[in-house]
Formats: sequence, structure tokens, C-alpha cells
Amino acid sequence: MADKPADGGMRPEELSAPSERHDREHHGPPDDAHELWSAGDAGDRDPQARWIGDEHDPPLVEDDDQRVRWAGDEHDPPSDEGGDQRVPQAGDERDRWSGEQWAEGSENAEVAWPGPSLKPRLRRFRRFRLSAWIALVLAAAVVGVSVLWGSGPPTEAELWEQAGLSNNRTKNTNGTNNKIRIGVKGDTPYIAERKRGGGFEGFDIEIARMIAADLGYLPKEIEFLSIETEDRARMQGRNDDLMQGRNVEGKSVRADLVVASFSVTPDRQANPAVGFSKPYFFTEQSVVTMEAGTRLPKKITDLKQLRNSRVCTLGTSTSEGALFDATGGQASGTEITGMNSLKDCVEGLKKGDFDAVTTDAALLAGFVKDSAKKGPAERLIHHDLGLEKTEMWAVNAGSNAALRTLVDLSLYRSYADPRDRRWEEAYDKYIRPLDDGSGGYQGSVARAEQPCTLPPPVRRWPWERTLSVLGC
Repeated sequence: MADKPADGGMRPEELSAPSERHDREHHGPPDDAHELWSAGDAGDRDPQARWIGDEHDPPLVEDDDQRVRWAGDEHDPPSDEGGDQRVPQAGDERDRWSGEQWAEGSENAEVAWPGPSLKPRLRRFRRFRLSAWIALVLAAAVVGVSVLWGSGPPTEAELWEQAGLSNNRTKNTNGTNNKIRIGVKGDTPYIAERKRGGGFEGFDIEIARMIAADLGYLPKEIEFLSIETEDRARMQGRNDDLMQGRNVEGKSVRADLVVASFSVTPDRQANPAVGFSKPYFFTEQSVVTMEAGTRLPKKITDLKQLRNSRVCTLGTSTSEGALFDATGGQASGTEITGMNSLKDCVEGLKKGDFDAVTTDAALLAGFVKDSAKKGPAERLIHHDLGLEKTEMWAVNAGSNAALRTLVDLSLYRSYADPRDRRWEEAYDKYIRPLDDGSGGYQGSVARAEQPCTLPPPVRRWPWERTLSVLGC
């Protein structure tokens, strides 16, 4: 029997027969291979033996029992239940021998062990493939959104540019760019009235201020122009001023917007010089007579009852056309007078120049309410005609389509945003007091809610918030 090697290790031929080596090459180490590595005698193996592999192959460490264990790699398999808590050794089924054999004839024999495990490679490949798919999907989404974004309606910023708004300012016809000019009526109590000090107040004034604020203007940057009824379509107003109680007539100036109880009609919409916004107010036509000394019926419910009488109304208004259709005009003995100022009509009624005045109920209600504080000879009676036709007031932006869209955007936000109470506050302050029954009016002079307004065509990103609109 041959002697053992001088170093106390096992002879190479003792490790296995040729057939066993062949099995190891093709089928992995035998089931008891780990015994060669876990022997208690340190002399049974070369202490310099190590694993040959890549960075994922763990180093061998020895515990107190001189058993070779795996280092704490993430690929460590769980230990057997209830048995030895050692980590599986080289004989485990998942380990494979490489084609290299034991190095024979060397003092420091090295074990030729396989390279990196297949599972980490598969995981890296799958991660790469998933990342590639995500990148492709994101790229396609970006391209798709870019195409849709570039081909949609203009953005709000683009509308500002198209409307002539620069640094939150409108370039007015006189070349200045520090104010916005808005044409309003100045002779209608609670709607738009010019006070002795020169300032304006009323429901229309508050709506004009709301829109101007949304366009970026401060209250001091709004210039109100007095505008006559017949000039609303032309958008021509006057920058009058009141100084020490004297009316100083100014020059004619073009307005940027007109907020002057301007009713929407098909004929006006067909006018290329008129660009109506969405409606901001609903009212109806009514009639006012004197409480005493009138030759008309005490209760008027139909415009036909005004035949053979003298009636004043606003010239070029919707009320004038309705009055003519109902009475037949001069052919039926009805004398119709059209005025530019409603205040002139009411003053003529009090003087006895007219038998009745007819126009929108919200315009007449303020005069009726103020007359209740006076004597019987000056008090007015307000008659509810019960007409189904609704008068819709809208803002005139002229031919500036971009500015009109921005006005619609302001009205839409006012309607749809429950936190925006500016319209409701204006109604409560100026319109609701007119429904107190003064003058004998039976109905409501105006609808107590802002007309429904859908969002205008303004381009938004998909994640931008769109306000809910109900009832349109």
C-alpha cells in the first residue's frame, strides 16, 4: 500500500475512480462530495483550496467544527428543517463542476468551480427588458401628447398674446397700455349708475371688475366709459368726468369691452363688429306706469294693452322691437319713442310726456324702488308681463375673438368654482333688494343664479383640473 503524501492529504487517485470523475464532469459531484469538504481533520484537504468563480461566488469560511460554509450571499438557500444549520455545501444539487479537474501533482490543488449563477444573469436580463419596455412606452406617450398638444386649441397664454394683452395690459386705441377701458351705462340705479363723485356702482360694474381682475388688472387700472345704448355695438364711449358736481364731457374713445345690459339677439350676433361672450345675466321685459294719474289699466299683463298710448323705451333695444310687434306701432295709434337714456324715459313719464315705459325688468326695478321713498304723485308701478322670452345679457368684445374667449373663461370659472362667490355677492348686493315687492311686481326681476357656462376651447394638459359643470 502506497504511502500517503508527505503533506498528509489524500492522493489524487484516492479521490475518485475515472468513472466517478466522468460523472462529476457531466452530472455534478456525488451526493457525498460535501464530506470531502466538511471533514473535521484539517489535514484531509489543502487549506489553500478555494472557490474559482466571479464576484458572486462567496468565499469559504470555516466555523468551529471546521466545516466549510458559504458566506452570507443573497443566493444562500434556507437550511434544512430540524437538522444541521449549516449552509448547503458543494454537493448540493444546484452546484455544478466545470470541465476542469483537480489539479494533480500540485501541492496546492485548486478546485475548478463554475462561473456566475444563471439566475442572477436571468434577473439582470429581465430587469433590462422591463426597463426597455417602460422607456418605449414613455417615449410613445410623450410623442402622442406632444402631437395632441400641438394640434389642439390655444393655451391661455397664447390667448393673452393673441388678444393683445402684454404684461397684463391691453393696448388701447390711444396707444397707452396701462389700463383697460370698459363701456358701461351710467344712468341705471342698481345696475350701472354714475355717482356725483365720478365713480360707478351697480351689478354690471361688479361683473366688469370681476372680468378685468381675471385679465390681470387692478381696480385702479380700470377706466369706465359712459356708453349710450346705440353705441354698444360700435363700442364707442366717452371718458366723461364729474368735477364739483359739474358734468365735464370728454372725447369719444373706443372701449376694449362693453358690459352694458347688452342683450343677445340673432341680428346682433350676425353683426361682425359684435362679439358676444356667454351670457352672464337673465331677466325679462316689463312695463312701468305712474301709480296715479294714468289712463292705462291698473294692471298690465300684455304689451298689447299699450295700444293707442305713448310709450318710451330704449332705442335700438330688444324691447323696442317687441313693443312694435305687439302694438303695431304708429299704424295702430301707438306712439313709440326710443331714447338713448332710460333715465330720460322715466323723467318723461313723471312729467306726463309718456303713459308707460317698457324695457328689461332689472333696469326698471331700480327706478321703481327709489320712487317708493317719494310721494304718491311720483311713485311708480311695476307690471309683470309674464313673458316666456328671456333677455340674456352678455359682454361685447367686438372682433377680438381671443379676448372674448378669455372673458368666457372668466365667466366659466365664476360659475363652476364653488369658492368663487363674486357673481353671487354682486347679485345679493344689487339685484336681490329689487325683489322686495315694491311697486307691485309679482315675479322676480332676474334669475337668481348665474347662467350655466361650459368651459371654452382652451388647451389644457391632461392632468390639469377641469371644474365640474352641471345643468347646462
